[in-house]
Amino acid sequence: MRDTFRVLTLNNIASEGLARFPRDRYEVGEEVANPHAILLRSHEMHGMEIPASLCAVARAGAGVNNIPVSKLSALGIPVFNAPGANANAVKELVIATILLAARNLAAAWDYVRGLEGTDEDIARAVEAGKKQFVGFELPGRTLGVIGLGAIGVEVANAALELGMNVIGYDPNITVERAWQLSSGVEQAADLDVLCSRAEILTSHVPFNDSTRGLLSRELLALLPKGAVVLNFAREGIVDKEALIAALDTGAISTYVTDFPSRLLIGHDNVICLPHLGASTREAEENSAVMAVENLREFLENGNIRRSVNFPEAVLRRTRPHRLVITNANVPNMVGQVSTALAEEGINIADLLNVSKDNVAHTLVDLDGPAGKETLQRIGSIDGILSIRVLPIIE
Repeated sequence: MRDTFRVLTLNNIASEGLARFPRDRYEVGEEVANPHAILLRSHEMHGMEIPASLCAVARAGAGVNNIPVSKLSALGIPVFNAPGANANAVKELVIATILLAARNLAAAWDYVRGLEGTDEDIARAVEAGKKQFVGFELPGRTLGVIGLGAIGVEVANAALELGMNVIGYDPNITVERAWQLSSGVEQAADLDVLCSRAEILTSHVPFNDSTRGLLSRELLALLPKGAVVLNFAREGIVDKEALIAALDTGAISTYVTDFPSRLLIGHDNVICLPHLGASTREAEENSAVMAVENLREFLENGNIRRSVNFPEAVLRRTRPHRLVITNANVPNMVGQVSTALAEEGINIADLLNVSKDNVAHTLVDLDGPAGKETLQRIGSIDGILSIRVLPIIE
C-alpha cells in the first residue's frame, strides 16, 4: 500500500491547483488532522501551534509575511512560495494605475458621477470642468523601478513598450531576471540616483527589516516635483507620514497603493485599491498550481524548489530508497551521516548536500533500506533538525 500524504488547507485554494494532488495518495482539506503539509494564501500563521507531523508549508502567492519563517526554519521545515505566478497580474495593474494617475481618471470619474441636472446641464458642466483633469502622456516620461524580480522586470519591460524611459535598481538581481530584463532598462547605481530622476516611481520588493520604511522622507524628497508614487509591494515599505506631508505640499502629485489605511483613505491625492494586485483568476490558478507542485516535489522526492528559507536542492532519484535530512549548517554533518550508514553496511548510491544561511539540506539515495536503529542514530546526531524516509519508488 502506498503512503498517503495529508495536506491541511487554511484558505480557499484554486481548484486547478488542488486537482494536481493525486487522490489516491493525498488527503487534502480544511479539517485534515496531523498534516504533513500546510497550503495557504493569506491565513495568519503567527501564533499558530505547529503540528509535530508538519514537514512543509506552501503559500499560493509570493509574500510570506503571514508565515513564521524563522520558527519553521529552526524546526527544519521548508517554506515554499510561488514567485512570478502573479507577476503578469500585478504588472497589468501597475500599468493600468500609471495611466489612471497620468490622466487623473479617478478624480474625473468622481466628478462626472456627481453631476446633476438635465443632459444639457451635464454637457455644460463637462466642458467647464474637464480642464481641471488635464493629464500627461507616458512616452518620454521616466519610470523608476525599485526591485527587479519577476514583477519588477515585467513592469520595466512593459513601460519600455509604452515609450517610457525606464531606470531600475536591484543590487541582488538574479541571473535569470537579468536575462529577462530588456537591455533598454538603465540600471541606477543607487536609490538616490533613481529617485532623483523618477517622474513615476514603483517598488516591487519584499517586506523585511531591510525594506521597512524604504521610501523614507529623504528618498521621497529627491523625487522631481509632482512625481507619482505607486506601491503594490507591501504597506510597510513606505513612510506614510512623510508621504502625506509630500502630498500635502504637492511635492508628490499622486500616490497609488494596494494597501488602504485610515491615514490614506479620503486624501484627495491618494488612490487606494483593496489589495487587487494578484486578484485575477489566472494568477490565483497559477499560484495554486505552483504551490502544489512545490509541495509534491518535496513530499514525494525531497527536492526543494522555490523555497524562501531552504536552498534549491534537486536530485533525480536513481534508487528506491531515499533519506531527506535537514540539519544545521555546521562542519562534518555529512561525514557523521555517512559513517552511521557505512557502519550499518548501507551503501550511498548518490548524495546531494546544499546549504543556505544556517540550514543545510541533504538528499541521500541508498542501495538498501535504512533500519529503525540507523535512523534513530542519525536523528540523534547533534544538529540534525529532521530526518524523513521517503516512500519507495516503484
